[in-house]
Amino acid sequence: MEKSQEIKPFILHILQEVDEEIEKGLVGITLNVAGNCHLMPVERVTGEDFWILCRILKNNPYINGLDVRYNLISDVGASYAAKLLQKQHNLIYLNLMFNDIGPEGGELIAKALHKNTTLKHLRMTGNKIENKGGMFFAAMLQVNSSLEKLDVGDCDLGMQSVIAFATVLTQNQTIKGLNLNRPILYGEQVCIQSEQLIRLHVNKTKVLLTEGTMQTNTGPPKWLSVVSNNIEGEGLVALSQSMKTNPTLSNIYIWGNKFDEATRVAYSDLIHMGRLKSDNTDVEPFVVDGHVYLAEVSNGLKRHYYWTPGYGEACSPSSNAGFTLVPVGQYL
Repeated sequence: MEKSQEIKPFILHILQEVDEEIEKGLVGITLNVAGNCHLMPVERVTGEDFWILCRILKNNPYINGLDVRYNLISDVGASYAAKLLQKQHNLIYLNLMFNDIGPEGGELIAKALHKNTTLKHLRMTGNKIENKGGMFFAAMLQVNSSLEKLDVGDCDLGMQSVIAFATVLTQNQTIKGLNLNRPILYGEQVCIQSEQLIRLHVNKTKVLLTEGTMQTNTGPPKWLSVVSNNIEGEGLVALSQSMKTNPTLSNIYIWGNKFDEATRVAYSDLIHMGRLKSDNTDVEPFVVDGHVYLAEVSNGLKRHYYWTPGYGEACSPSSNAGFTLVPVGQYL
């Protein structure tokens, strides 16, 4: 190696396990160095530790996934990740969520993906790349034709970058899953359309929507989650009306908004008439004293999104309800 760097014991242990899997003839291995694993004592991976992992992965054809969530690689590690994406042609999954990566690190990774043709799943969740970093990722989607799932939720994106994502998605034919939850928005209307978008999350943004518009001429998403957005009755009723005119939209999740009687009746009617299946939404109607109410049910997309452990069965329904609803793979 070019640097004199001691490999931490827990990293060495993981690498030894990977070597054993390779000796058994396994391929398509995901190297899991998650910092939130409680089954064994671990030290958080730093930027320099990540350099070691990148050196190991650089020419390894057996490993095609790297999970370093909840570590401390920062912008230093992001620079190594960018170099890895430029040189490693087997990596299809990279999980960098909650690693103290800022706008500069986000820029490096996004630019590296301009020429990368193999990575399919990238999770940047919780890294505060802000509006600047978000703009670089949006620009990347204009030229990248291999990335299928991108998670930039909880990254402090601004309105400018969210609009940029919405714009580029009308042209990108590859992206299937995009998470933009918890941006910093102050607008009164949000309308995001994409021909190929399968799932749309704009959760917990505290955006007051006065009208929800789902147009049919641009190919809207099949699944729509507007959970905990403080949307009032008029916007929710408009979304329910879109399901009557748009045969494509099949799943809608609305819990955590402001339900008036018109909203409760609208979604009750959708469910009872069979247009909205009970398994495809996170509310269930019931009647008390002649009035319709909505109760929450555990059908939301990726309900246990943040606290799913880094061990055990990744696709277990008990760990993540979303995987049983939308089987798009274990990585997003």
